Amino acid sequence: MSGPWVPGSIFDHLPGGERAIVMDAGVRRVFSSDEVLLRQGDPTDHVFVLLNGWVRVSVSTDDGRDLLLAFRGPGDAVGDLAAVHGTDRTASVRALEDVAVTQLRREQFVDLLHTRPAISMAMIKQLSARLVELGEARALFASLDVTRRVAACLLRLVDLHGVPAGHGITLRIKLSQQDVASQVDASARSVARAFAVLRDRGIVSSSRARVTIGRPDVLRALVGYPPNGR
Repeated sequence: MSGPWVPGSIFDHLPGGERAIVMDAGVRRVFSSDEVLLRQGDPTDHVFVLLNGWVRVSVSTDDGRDLLLAFRGPGDAVGDLAAVHGTDRTASVRALEDVAVTQLRREQFVDLLHTRPAISMAMIKQLSARLVELGEARALFASLDVTRRVAACLLRLVDLHGVPAGHGITLRIKLSQQDVASQVDASARSVARAFAVLRDRGIVSSSRARVTIGRPDVLRALVGYPPNGR
């Protein structure tokens, strides 16, 4: 199974024929849930394009923390920037569920960028989409207090990973408060206080890194408008 593609991903910007060229150039691989696809600091010798399933992109800090950077899904390339620049991996990528990918050697990937203008342009558009996403998030969070930043972050994740539950919408990914803190640029203590406020009001509940949003409508009202779930 493959597709539908994440909006803004490289495959989202490619016609079927060009997607087939990328897939034919690579080797299909499957990773199990919680398996590491790429490890921060390792040499760069390949690129993955996700065909189905979601992964977690994170960085390890000098003090041993694991900070969430992003979630990536079907159609996204991961490890691409390190491949283009020829540097070691700057982040780790771990499967959130069973994941299928097309694996291309670095040389193959760079050659496609040189010889296939549509693929090169799709890569530029993917990078642009990520920069726009980052800019929108920063602009949104700059105008909100921490509780509202947390609410906006949860609403974005509901769009991507929410599944109906008996008492609301549950995120099918594991999400710690530290993950949220790294996403909203706030301290872990401030995010913990925000979660306490949302729990006390019956808006959000959490257990073992599983978050359930009981009142997404209240979250939207709290933020003031629904964030762009690009």
